[in-house]
Amino acid sequence: MSRAPQQTSIEAVEKAALELLAERGFDDTSAEEIAAAAGISRRTFFRYFGTKNNIPFGNYAALLGELEDWLSSQPADRPMFDVIVDAVVRFNRVHTDGPVAHRERMELIMHTPALRANAALVNAEWQAVLARYAALRMGEPPEALGPQLVAHVSLGAASAAYEQWLRDESSDLVEVIERAFEMAQRLPDLEAAATAPQRRRRRRTSSGP
Repeated sequence: MSRAPQQTSIEAVEKAALELLAERGFDDTSAEEIAAAAGISRRTFFRYFGTKNNIPFGNYAALLGELEDWLSSQPADRPMFDVIVDAVVRFNRVHTDGPVAHRERMELIMHTPALRANAALVNAEWQAVLARYAALRMGEPPEALGPQLVAHVSLGAASAAYEQWLRDESSDLVEVIERAFEMAQRLPDLEAAATAPQRRRRRRTSSGP
């Protein structure tokens, strides 16, 4: 009696694909080569992902659903941005095989021109989740300025943290994310601290020796 072939999970295909893309480059790797590396047919590959451009984002719809459920379960007395920072950290721990694999994934997403359209779409979906959470906390519609501003600031802080992390391989992603959000909430103080020495120098110069 013959044994049915073992099914390959979407996570296993994604892992094999990311390893091959990191080795050869996104533009120089075909869907057929990825399918071969994962041990599946071309038809099965497209059933999993639809297009090669979807690979770095994984099962994004399911991840966003889990993120929204987690946000809605958080206590109302927690500071909103504390919850969002935890959400960003949790989101980056899902379906990763450690910091090296996650770094390769984020490098592809943020620095591959062919993926910019995909990245813009998934970022918009991520922002929508954050806007709905902020709207719940602020008692406003998700499309109101306040919730939208929270979502845009959150995406900006997260993106800046990713870029910093990718530039410095010795950095810790969680620490950089936490620092980025903390800085985003006190930008006026940072500007004041940066300009204070300049103001002191101008005062000394204008008063003479």
